[in-house]
Amino acid sequence: MKAIISNQYGSPETLDYLDVNKPILEDHQVLVKVHAVSVNYGNLVLLRGKPYLARLAFGVVKPKYKIPGGDIAGVVESVGKNVSQFQPGDEVYGDLSSSGWGGFAEYVAVPELAIAHKPTNLSFVEAAAVPMAAVTALQGLRDKGKVKAGQQVLIYGGSGGVGTFAVQIAKALGAEVTTVCSTSKVDIAKTIGADTVFDYTKEDFSQRKERYDVIIGANGYQPIATYKQALKEKGTFVHVGGSETQMYQVMLKGPWINLKEKKKMGNFLQKANQKDLVFMKELIEEGKVKPVIDRQYQGLGEIPEALNYFEGGHAAGKVVVSVVQS
Repeated sequence: MKAIISNQYGSPETLDYLDVNKPILEDHQVLVKVHAVSVNYGNLVLLRGKPYLARLAFGVVKPKYKIPGGDIAGVVESVGKNVSQFQPGDEVYGDLSSSGWGGFAEYVAVPELAIAHKPTNLSFVEAAAVPMAAVTALQGLRDKGKVKAGQQVLIYGGSGGVGTFAVQIAKALGAEVTTVCSTSKVDIAKTIGADTVFDYTKEDFSQRKERYDVIIGANGYQPIATYKQALKEKGTFVHVGGSETQMYQVMLKGPWINLKEKKKMGNFLQKANQKDLVFMKELIEEGKVKPVIDRQYQGLGEIPEALNYFEGGHAAGKVVVSVVQS
């Protein structure tokens, strides 16, 4: 089979597009013929080995996982003897970031609990856009932010991969949603249901008087003091994306703020799990959430180009690569 191989940390151009052996299926695994994959921030961390702390998990000197790729959508080819939830022919989607990666390939062997049945109202391309970004948004809002119906929620960076899902999920949870984005993405944010949208190129967020119960930092470079000021008393800021400087500020200053004031500030790392994939499937089939796709590439060989585009930071929604032509 064809696959994208990572033998060294570096730019997308260091990736190789090679013939490799098809995975050997273990008893607890499902062999999936991959139809589409999507690109996430985790792919860049795996590619470049930055931030350097990530190398403790991904390999100190060179990549531990030779075939990158987390989000997939495809069709079950075969199942191990201990698999009970799937059978050949099932359409599935999943996030492989907690089970060895390997998605940038024509076939991948995955643990049964890493995937779920694909939403019936999505194509493979649309379904591949969902897992990591949607579950990150879901867990950041529901689990870390404890969002409740009627609360005021701000999504800073509501037009990116995680942000577009966060806006829709917050609405599905009953919140009133404000989001921040650039001029070219205002219409997208309105289309997916944001109650209030403002353009950071025209208005200084730090000067706004509104206060929020929960703020999700999905992108941007704001100092955490700005977010702290925008929180209501007992409000919560959740960093899920954005600059490394912002991430380290939350790591180092967040605990002090949490002790000193009645506000919570913390980083958040998504945890891939089947239960939340099923939850997202239900929201999508109910019409409450839909993936926003910025750009689609054709074939595994275009993954380096897709990564370069994604790393530019201007995608409005998700970047997806078709592996099998429709």
